Amino acid sequence: MASIQKRGANSFLLVVEIGYSAKGKRLKRTKTIHVNDPQLLKKKKKLNEYLNDELTKFKIEVEAGEYIAPEKMVLSEFVKEWEKKYAKEALSGGTLNNYLSNFKNHIEPVLGDLRLDQIKTIHIVNLLNNLKRTDGNGESSIHVKQYTYRVIRNIMSRAYEWKLVKNNPVDGVKKPRNKDEEMHKVNVYDEEEVEQLFLAVQSEPIHWRIFTSLALAGGLRKGELLGLEVSKINFDEQTIEIDQTIVMGENNKPEIKSTKTKKSARLVSLPKTVMDELKFYVKYLEKEKEKMGDAYEQEHQWLFCNEYGHHLYPTTPSKWWSRFVKKAGVRHIRLHDLRHTSATLLINQGVHAKIISERLGHADIGITMDTYGHALRTADKSAAEKLDTIFRSKSQKESNRQQSVNKS
Repeated sequence: MASIQKRGANSFLLVVEIGYSAKGKRLKRTKTIHVNDPQLLKKKKKLNEYLNDELTKFKIEVEAGEYIAPEKMVLSEFVKEWEKKYAKEALSGGTLNNYLSNFKNHIEPVLGDLRLDQIKTIHIVNLLNNLKRTDGNGESSIHVKQYTYRVIRNIMSRAYEWKLVKNNPVDGVKKPRNKDEEMHKVNVYDEEEVEQLFLAVQSEPIHWRIFTSLALAGGLRKGELLGLEVSKINFDEQTIEIDQTIVMGENNKPEIKSTKTKKSARLVSLPKTVMDELKFYVKYLEKEKEKMGDAYEQEHQWLFCNEYGHHLYPTTPSKWWSRFVKKAGVRHIRLHDLRHTSATLLINQGVHAKIISERLGHADIGITMDTYGHALRTADKSAAEKLDTIFRSKSQKESNRQQSVNKS
């Protein structure tokens, strides 16, 4: 049973009954809507049609289990709805697990029992400022603060979009940043270290040599590398298409997913030397496929796979990398930092930040500027020094010309 009750001059209460409790009490779901169009309020027939349409939609939501009742909903309860109705679709399994872990450890103990409409900006500020000490210096790890900020912002953004709160309290909170500028630097290899890396990786299996070359030449994420298929390579145009990724999903099971954002899906141009390596590698894969016959993966032709053609497990590259750099005596940085190294090398070559942003698949250039700010400033100083050389030469020529004029 459903009904509409007039509550004020322009407000109406939608009521949908969903049965009875164990004690025989009627269970209801209600929703208040406001009609702000004066003309609609004056036309009874059209108003009734509008209200009945809203009641029908509300009834469908309730019966489908999609309606979230805002009354007295606390943050901990809302996160269950957020997980079911947003996060499981929008986030990878691994990211969702990390978000929920962060919420459980850092956010829920502080804000979990607060009603959504009670959470204010100052609560978020205090949450971030009072995070438990997590590093050896007695300071909260900046990475923990930043990740907590990302999680609570995502959760409260959904609450705002679903009109459960009038404002997003996180909007008034600045993303935590390191006070020490040096800690903003990404950890990357310089050109000499890249050369050392390439020499060392030659003694590794061919798929790891190609993996390393693509990580550096294309600035690809680990999951994007794992998601590459032979069909995504265009040898004529010297490009690879990035449109899927392999990540850790729920229950530690790999998942094939589309790229994170529209900007993440992209074509990346590669140097001719890398494309030549890829040609050789693809021929190698074809021979391996012939050897295995029907036992080889048929649905996909993964670029990085085991002897049966199945894609590599998401944690395999990082485990290999840790063993490799230790054995080879190469300075240890994270495997993901090869992506940062690629960007930094391009910056040092004078490539515009907009182009780098597009190659990396960043959502906007602001991410690129924030991530590689130090390298961009260094390159900017270098550019200024080159200009100084030009102007100094010009100034000297002008001075010599003036002296010549005076003598004459």
